[in-house]
Amino acid sequence: MSANRPAAVVVLAAGEGTRMKSATPKVLHALCGRSLVGHVVAASRELSPEHLVVVVGHAREQVSAHLAETDAEVRTAVQHEQNGTGHAVRMGLEELSDSGVALDGTVIVVCGDTPLLTGETLQRLAAAHDADGNAVTVLSAEVPDATGYGRIVRADATGAVTAIVEHKDATDAQRAIREINSGVFAFDAQLLTDALGKVRTDNSQGEEYLTDVLGILREAGHRVGACVAGDHREIVGINNRVQLAEARRLLNERLLERAMLSGVTVVDPATTWIDVTVTFEPDALVHPGTQLLGATHLASDAEVGPNSRLTDTTVGRGAVVSFTVADGAQIGAGANVGPYTYLRPGTRLGAKAKAGTYVEMKNASIGDGTKVPHLSYVGDATIGEQTNIGAASVFVNYDGVNKHHTTIGSHCRTGADNMLVAPVTIGDGAYTAAGSVITKDVPPGSLAVARGQQRNIEGWVARKRPGSAAARAAEAARREDEGQQ
Repeated sequence: MSANRPAAVVVLAAGEGTRMKSATPKVLHALCGRSLVGHVVAASRELSPEHLVVVVGHAREQVSAHLAETDAEVRTAVQHEQNGTGHAVRMGLEELSDSGVALDGTVIVVCGDTPLLTGETLQRLAAAHDADGNAVTVLSAEVPDATGYGRIVRADATGAVTAIVEHKDATDAQRAIREINSGVFAFDAQLLTDALGKVRTDNSQGEEYLTDVLGILREAGHRVGACVAGDHREIVGINNRVQLAEARRLLNERLLERAMLSGVTVVDPATTWIDVTVTFEPDALVHPGTQLLGATHLASDAEVGPNSRLTDTTVGRGAVVSFTVADGAQIGAGANVGPYTYLRPGTRLGAKAKAGTYVEMKNASIGDGTKVPHLSYVGDATIGEQTNIGAASVFVNYDGVNKHHTTIGSHCRTGADNMLVAPVTIGDGAYTAAGSVITKDVPPGSLAVARGQQRNIEGWVARKRPGSAAARAAEAARREDEGQQ
């Protein structure tokens, strides 16, 4: 167990976020594969806290359901009325005490709309809090422009925090300070509980401010300190869509930098977007215009892009995927996909298999070395090894009510423009003729021909389309043929 393991982390996520102008609660807006509050919970988990409580309020049923899906061990506390940050923290602590939890140690308080905050920074805050023996330690940051932020005022001699002064209340000298309050704190649990009971509401908002706790503790003779974040961008809160987009860009840059430093080639980071849950092996290559989402994984020497979007898709070693949309697919080692290919959930391509131009696949297992080169739909199918599917083939899997399965064996050759009407089985080594509609099983090693016999009706155009361009062209060809005889 870490020496700096906190007794609890309290995440404040009760606000409505009206500036987002959205039916979706602010903390559930997503960036890089997680909600805002999901990012904060994930960072908090890196501390291994004994308890993690998220205080919910606005749209609490929706937020609580989301938290239950993302982290089943998270507790939720309800702030029925948004009466300030101090009141929210008090609701979180009461949720624990009502459950019989007696907190002893450090309580970390974080905001649910700060998705760039890292677990490493929270660990530094907890360590500084313990090392300095503070009653409360503020996570601060030095910013280029502190306009609008609360300033951290320190004692010259000791460096202890003497006040947090809001911008509107600051003197000219205080406004020159670039160290600001992030809204993230580490508290001694017992001192926090006692001080919250003394917070007053005689302010312009009539609310319980968490920052008032700092003054209460300092007046009682306790030390208040600050820990400066290494990167001021970590503490940025999200209040509107502009800030959401900027945070997404910053987080994406962080994720791509981590990938590149681990051995991944990203040709153009400016046009490449990935989720936090994407994983790579060294020597993977990502071309411009590519989005890698969900639980996507690229193995060594895999090459993806340009202009591809992969969601929850695994790409095997040495596979090449270009101009492709894939969702829930498994692409085997050395496989070739694209361009302009759509792999839907349940698609499994074997080693060195091919899904080529304008091919769509769904719930299909494609054997090693098998090729579906172009202009085809393969749905609800199993295809063996080293088989070739002719161009413009359609696996007719839906009868209007139910889906049916097609099975094609190994070393088969199906002709171009085939309709394979499921349920149907084509045995190993079998062939089908071009233009066939296959409705019956084909035994191994057989040739299936299922098409009408061609009949030519001579003179039809001259009789039915007299005077047309086609009729004139046909008459000219007839005369040329007669002249050559």
